[in-house]
Amino acid sequence: MSERNIKEFFKKVFINKNFVFVFFTSLFSLFIILAISAMAVFYFRANIFGYFAQEYLRDNQEQSLNSKDNKNVATEKIIEKQLIFSREKINCDAVKNTNPAVVSIIISKEVPKYETYIDPNTQNNPFGDLFPGFNFNIPQYRQNGTEKKQIGGGSGFFVSSDGLIVTNKHVVDQKDVEYTVFTNDGKKHTATVVARDPILDIALIRISGSNFPSLSLGNSETLEVGQSVIAIGNALAEFRNTVSVGVISGLARSITTGDFSGSIEVLDHVIQTDAAINPGNSGGPLLDLSGRVIGVNVAVAQGSQNIGFALPINSVKSVIESVKKTGKIVRPYLGVRYTMINAQMKEKNNLTVDYGVLVKAGANTNELAVIPGSPADKAGIVENDIILEIDGVKLDDKTNLASIIRGKSIGQVINLKILSKGVEKNVSVTLEVAKDS
Repeated sequence: MSERNIKEFFKKVFINKNFVFVFFTSLFSLFIILAISAMAVFYFRANIFGYFAQEYLRDNQEQSLNSKDNKNVATEKIIEKQLIFSREKINCDAVKNTNPAVVSIIISKEVPKYETYIDPNTQNNPFGDLFPGFNFNIPQYRQNGTEKKQIGGGSGFFVSSDGLIVTNKHVVDQKDVEYTVFTNDGKKHTATVVARDPILDIALIRISGSNFPSLSLGNSETLEVGQSVIAIGNALAEFRNTVSVGVISGLARSITTGDFSGSIEVLDHVIQTDAAINPGNSGGPLLDLSGRVIGVNVAVAQGSQNIGFALPINSVKSVIESVKKTGKIVRPYLGVRYTMINAQMKEKNNLTVDYGVLVKAGANTNELAVIPGSPADKAGIVENDIILEIDGVKLDDKTNLASIIRGKSIGQVINLKILSKGVEKNVSVTLEVAKDS
């Protein structure tokens, strides 16, 4: 029954002319709208394509930038890790290659050994007659032979395979003591002093043996502030082959050094570094990252942090070569103790010049301004004279006396311009061989 009704309904609908007209009219209108839209899209196709292209490119660019940022961050992290790893590897390799050639120097001396004893014949009553009979024995002290004790220490490094070692003069300047060298493998060697430099704080010692590892010497003239350096030494005369890393903080410094004995010395053109240099590091090498010696650690500024000094290796090379060839230091010297003059010193001491060097005695009575019998003494130079020039070269903060003299030859005659008691004069001096102290 229901199927019949449905058929009759569709039959009536399609027979109805109004429905057919409306249907075909709507269909025709739809086609017209689609055709007009297609024509509009075709007409404005460039603008529409440009709009969607821009949107596509913008989305792509944002995704690319995000991806690039992520890649850049990742790349930077990788590069940073690689740099850290490379720097650590360079440091470790430099230390590994040079450490065997660095030695610790121990200074020992026979000192009196005391003991306490009770003398039964010596009694004392601190209360006197108030408490008679209240006597007791006071311990007495007496020497009972001697014993060997460590009284100091320092560092050094091999410069030849036959046992020649560079260190500081103030490390091995004591008499009637025993110097013992401990190599990095823990072996103990008795050392003898070969030569002490009377001007630089440098000395050379030797131990018996052969095939010792030695260090290569670099060029201290090419150093730059900020350059990485490594210091190795017997820190505090207790911690052997201690390694510290830092940078060069300054060049061509002039410092006045002293030790516990009260000895004072002026050192010019030294290297300043923030690599930790402690008492006991004296005489150890200051190395570049290639493991070459660029300086000899010599001093630390007391009461400060991260301020240490090293003698430039170029100042030491001639001493090393001289000892290798002749067994002693053969080098010209002038024979004066001096202090650099600058603007501050001029004002403080009412001087008439702000450059040159003032011939001046040291703090100790044996530190004379002019060494007796020296070339300076023979030329008539006296204390409080001011040396202004050497062979026409002005002595200022860029050029120092010691470096000029080291560049001269034994027997060479040099001309000094001197300010003596307010009067300028020229003095000829014949340089002689520097004598070991």
